[in-house]
Formats: sequence, C-alpha cells, structure tokens
Amino acid sequence: MNTEFKNLEMGDLRIELPIIQGGMGVRVSSSSLASAVSNEGALGVIAAVGLGEECGNEQRDYKMRSRAELTNIIRKTKSMTKNPFGVNIMCVLTNYDELVEAAQAESVDVIISGAGLPLRLPALIKNKKTKLVPIVSSARAAQIICSSWARRYKRLPDAIIVEGPLAGGHLGYSLAELADEKNFYLDKILSEVLTVTRTFENGKSPIPVIAAGGIFDGKDIARVMRLGASGVQMGTRFVCTHECDVSLKYKEAYIAAKKEDIVIIQSPVGLPGRVIRNEFVKKVTEGAHVAFGCEYKCLYTCDAKKVNYCIAKALLNASRGELDKGFAMCGSNAYRIEKIVSVKELITELVTEAKRCLIE
Repeated sequence: MNTEFKNLEMGDLRIELPIIQGGMGVRVSSSSLASAVSNEGALGVIAAVGLGEECGNEQRDYKMRSRAELTNIIRKTKSMTKNPFGVNIMCVLTNYDELVEAAQAESVDVIISGAGLPLRLPALIKNKKTKLVPIVSSARAAQIICSSWARRYKRLPDAIIVEGPLAGGHLGYSLAELADEKNFYLDKILSEVLTVTRTFENGKSPIPVIAAGGIFDGKDIARVMRLGASGVQMGTRFVCTHECDVSLKYKEAYIAAKKEDIVIIQSPVGLPGRVIRNEFVKKVTEGAHVAFGCEYKCLYTCDAKKVNYCIAKALLNASRGELDKGFAMCGSNAYRIEKIVSVKELITELVTEAKRCLIE
C-alpha cells in the first residue's frame, strides 16, 4: 500500500510540506534559515537559546536581553516570509518562561519544546493561535506529557516530535542507551510513541507524530512515513545551506568531517552531545579547564563551579567561526554532506526523492 506524501496539519495550521527544520542553537538557525525554509513550504524554526549574550544594551540583564533579541528575530523572520514558522525553546533554560512569553506574545505559529518535559507550557500561552509541540525521546515521555496536559489543561499536544539517538546536539539518552543500538533506535521508538498517541484520540483527530534524529534523505523520510510518521524534523542537512545563519567556517567543518570525526561527548549541562571532533573537543574531553566567568546562568543543569568550560560560550564562538574556541554540534550523518546548497535545492531534492520512494 502506498503512503501519501501530504501536508502536515496541526489542528487548523497547515504546513504545505511535512518537513520541519530543526531548531539549532547557538545562532545556527535564525531568521535567514527559518524564513528560507518556510518560503519553500516547509516549517522553518528559530532556536531561542543563546540570544542574550550580545544585544547592545548591557544595562539590561540576560533575561531581558534574550527576550528582546528573540522578539527582534521573530519580527525579522515575519518580514522575510508570509508562511508559518516556529520557535524552539528548551525546557532547561533558566529564562524559559520569558522566552515562551515573548514567542506567544508575537503569536508565533508553533512553539517546539524539548530538553526536558514541557509540562507547564500550556499554562504560559495566552493566545489561541500558537501550536505546542513537545520533543520526546521515549513513549513514556509522550505518555506523561499527554496525560498531564489532558488532565491539567484539557488539551493535547498539537504534534509530538520523536527524536531518536542519531540526532545532533544534546541528546535525551544516557551513554548506555546510545550504545544499545538494538533497543534504542528511531523506528522502534517512533512505533512505541504512535501506540501511545493513539490511546488519546478518543474520536478526535490523531496527534501528528514527527520523526527526527538521523533523517538525511528522501529515503529516510519515506521510511518513517510508512511507519506512521506524519512528517520529519531535520537539522543537520540545513546547516550546509547558503541561508543558514551560522558562519562559513562552521559549515566547512561539516563538509570536511569524516565519519570518525563525529563523536559523543559529555556536555557540561549533564547530557551527552554529538559534535564534530576538533582540538577544542580533544582538550575539554581530556579535562582541560577553559577559564570563564558565568555571566548568564542560562541552564538549570549546569553547575558553573564544577564544569571545565562554558558550553554557551563554546557554541557562541563556534557560530562565529572561532572553532579553536568551540565546536560544531551535528547529527550522526553530517559526514555525508559534500557541499553547500540553497534551501530550495535541498528541499526540492528531499521532496522529489521521498515522493518517488513512497510510490515504488
């Protein structure tokens, strides 16, 4: 039986193509990338993390600067696209509430929230437009969120993103789980989450489930859609586009990377993270201390007195191309990227191949 490649629908919000561009911080996916993706009919996503480091008016504290900068980026993105776009806001941020308030005050189309369980998210939303999409890495997390939201807020997620262990950046798995490829892989976890979401339908429309983590090409899109996914989220492929907001040197690190250069490190935030190995990575994983002052207190899970480097500064440096002072985060398939292309070229390639695979 053929699976249809169709619009991604979240209630009354329709995305022409069932592709979400993953939110990538720090300053990797901002107005340029998000608007370009949305203009092609997919869902572009701004990453809200790490926006308060340098916003001009240092009289304001980190939370105020971050909120103001996110508002500015949302407004700039609106000026660059008329299509829907989203904002990714991590639960682990100490200014989570302020960033959610900024996004919903601007009536963004979608708020995507992971790196923790966004159990309070519906309570922070005052408008009737913004769709809420949690990211989970297990069926148990999906069950907890759906049950909690239904009981406390009489609503369900507008979609759920299932992020498998091949994703880029910080991962919602232990090192042992990441090593257990037999039991922890996207297709299995996706099927388990779909089983959970079906129990919450009760005559209502199904909750769209979006597959993420290691999705690289149209074949991957077709595979997970055949399993029941309503769409995919992809981050890594969008880094090496002309429109991606990050520096050229960051993109070139992807293109130069070999398979063995993609490694998992233990991040100061307490989670494993997948990155491209370089001298900075080698230095900090060997325990070298990179002097820093904690100016932001941006993450609940980071104890600045115990860690040997500041990941916020490392990622900010990397976004500027200063890879001797930081590193590029990436998905497991980053080494397969060979060149920088336009967002239009990339999306055309993905959609063409996915459609072909689905009718074969």
